[in-house]
Amino acid sequence: MSDTPNFAVVILAAGQGTRMRSDTHKVLHPIAGKALLMHLLDSVDRLGAEKRVVVVGKGRDQVEKALKGRDVSIAHQVEQKGTAHAVQQAQDALAGYEGAVLILYGDTPFVEPETLKRMLDRLDGGGGPGVVVLASTPDDPLKYGRIILGEGDHIAKMVEFKDATEEERTVRLCNSGMMALRSKDLFRWLDQVGNDNAAGEYYLPDVVNIAAAEGRDAVVIEGDPYETAGVNSRAELAHLELDWQRRRREQALQDGATLIDPESVWFAADTKLGRDVTVEPHVVFGPGVEVADGATIKAFSHIEGATIATKAVIGPFARLRPGAKIGEKAKVGNFVEVKKAVLGPARRPTTCPTSGMRTSARMRTSALERSPAITTVSASTIR
Repeated sequence: MSDTPNFAVVILAAGQGTRMRSDTHKVLHPIAGKALLMHLLDSVDRLGAEKRVVVVGKGRDQVEKALKGRDVSIAHQVEQKGTAHAVQQAQDALAGYEGAVLILYGDTPFVEPETLKRMLDRLDGGGGPGVVVLASTPDDPLKYGRIILGEGDHIAKMVEFKDATEEERTVRLCNSGMMALRSKDLFRWLDQVGNDNAAGEYYLPDVVNIAAAEGRDAVVIEGDPYETAGVNSRAELAHLELDWQRRRREQALQDGATLIDPESVWFAADTKLGRDVTVEPHVVFGPGVEVADGATIKAFSHIEGATIATKAVIGPFARLRPGAKIGEKAKVGNFVEVKKAVLGPARRPTTCPTSGMRTSARMRTSALERSPAITTVSASTIR
């Protein structure tokens, strides 16, 4: 998006994640085979962030390892004192930077680049607002903080659920926590945030009231509830996975693939399907799969790290593992496993007549070289 203003991103990933009941850091739990944090960073990269800062706390080593090789700065929140305190930890990483800053959350992975751009454009837009807040109206607002609107898109008040009155809790417009501000304002206002609240924490939304005291308005941009859905538990992770898969299936259908039973097909984040691909029920795509035009994936097949050429036929009950390359019009029959092997055009893998017995590499290689079409008889593994 070449017309996007220069901006930096601060991603908060310092939460304890206790409700996940896991030794894995919350933002590293996967949806569609990709960590929550990586989904978000990929969206940020598509928009073209100038600087990226991830604020971590407990589990810092895990996050740093996962981010190795990416253009990201790490800030450490030693004590978890609230979201405003967490953002403050990014100040050194943004020293000398005076542009716009997007504040995002590592456990809220699916905010769209277009929505982030709307936030940045509004920050530069009419009236010169001091803060732009991303909100949504979910079907069940649960315990999200509420946004009370004034005139137009201007915010009259923001309040955390636990501090809200019963009347304020009836408001359905919910605060996602994501904001856009200018760096020169952000850290100055954060210094003024107090912790006189039910939790004794320093809340990021308090900058709205601080900005208002200086005559700077806060405004709201409303997004899809899917974009603002966060993950705090295994159940929320599972529900968000279901939402992602549903959207990905719809996209596959729109792009020209046939899914016989869409709800039984599971995609990875990077699955690529060509046109006129047919996918039968109960197929699972792991990471790293490319399927060319006109191929057929039959029922109960599991595929990861494999490339499948035009009009190839896989399965049923086949497993393709990383390194498998299936050629044009080649066929991999039922109960066949292929790993780190190339199956040339219009050929089938050899199998042993005795179910479950694996043929030797020499036998398989020579057989594939000799015969243009070897019929699959029973279970086999090609490595």
